[in-house]
Amino acid sequence: MRLVLVTRLRNLTNELSEGCTGRIRKIGRPPLSDSMLFTKLKHFRLAVTFSLAGTLAFAAACAGGTDVPVGTGQPLVNSFVEESRPQQPAKPSENISIAAVGDIMMGSNFPDDSRMPPNDGRDLFSPVAGILKGADIAFGNLEGPLADGGVSEKCGTGRANCFAFRMPTRFAGYLKEVGFDVFSVANNHASDFGPAGRASTRLALEKAGIKFAGSDRGKYSTAYLTVGAKKIAFIGFATNPISLDVNNLVAARAAVKAADKVADIVVVSFHGGAEGSAAKRVPRSTELFFREKRGNLPLFSRTVIDAGADLVIGHGPHVLRAMEIYKDRLIAYSLGNFGTYGRFRLEGDTAETLVLTVDLGPEGEFMGGKIHPFRLEGWGVLTADETGSAVATIRRLSGLDFPDTAPEISENGTISN
Repeated sequence: MRLVLVTRLRNLTNELSEGCTGRIRKIGRPPLSDSMLFTKLKHFRLAVTFSLAGTLAFAAACAGGTDVPVGTGQPLVNSFVEESRPQQPAKPSENISIAAVGDIMMGSNFPDDSRMPPNDGRDLFSPVAGILKGADIAFGNLEGPLADGGVSEKCGTGRANCFAFRMPTRFAGYLKEVGFDVFSVANNHASDFGPAGRASTRLALEKAGIKFAGSDRGKYSTAYLTVGAKKIAFIGFATNPISLDVNNLVAARAAVKAADKVADIVVVSFHGGAEGSAAKRVPRSTELFFREKRGNLPLFSRTVIDAGADLVIGHGPHVLRAMEIYKDRLIAYSLGNFGTYGRFRLEGDTAETLVLTVDLGPEGEFMGGKIHPFRLEGWGVLTADETGSAVATIRRLSGLDFPDTAPEISENGTISN
């Protein structure tokens, strides 16, 4: 009886398909035998439901001339069988909210403690705690290792413009207290204290209950978090020899596709682009900084979205950069400095900062967002910015660099597609 019912539904669907030639777009997949169909579907009632729903949907599409992705011969049953995971809960309909910030270096105790933040750094991010805790996931770029000792061989002697950072491991607890859930550790300072520093960073974050991505190209490249019934992947890219490389598009595509197979939403973070006030614009070519290739970032971002990424977050230039929408996915090319204390006197473009909040739909599509503007005062004290300069900067740069794909950004920082 079961086989007869499925066969009749399948035949009806195929008859509709033959009448819709040229009107329904088909994505070819090899047909399933009846035995394979019942093996892959855990419950027969579910199979019948989806078969009937597929038939009715197919008929409606035929009448209206709508393009729908279907499998060869078995339009929607085949798609369900191959793409679903019956043991996982169905995707909930609610959106996922993500709060994201740029570069964080809370103060380095190397080579000494003279440039450490007041109150040991506990209060650095108090102004944004409400925003971070209000999101489902709070993300940032951790610009340097968490370690309580060690030796840095990065700079050697007599090298100008070379900086080695080291934050105490206790800072991980402060980051958790303020609301952070996951960090990218894929950047040019993550290895300032070598493999031992990277290992210490992973251990400190794990103890604090914070996930991390980008600590290597394999095991530690991707972090997975769960919000409700959804799994969210974060993948970290940079231009160092340890992490996945923004210049290697083949590896980037493969990493995103692998994450997309097991996660409902994929977020890509990259550390790339030239640095400083002269690097505010986003070129459509490979950027260089001190002869290092820092990525063709529009090409990279669109490549990972084509592979399945739902949100792309950039950092590295130490200034704010443009945003654009590509295939209903948001790309933020640089969120600038966020918590860089003690080593640089920040002013002008390098002092502009923000918290970006983004709402993603059930399939990862961009539903809306907001720029919350802040400034870094003095040696890096985070302060609310009533002038909204970060909003104005991103509006202007987005219009200049991506006139056809820039999102709508209102004066109060609201972002819409």
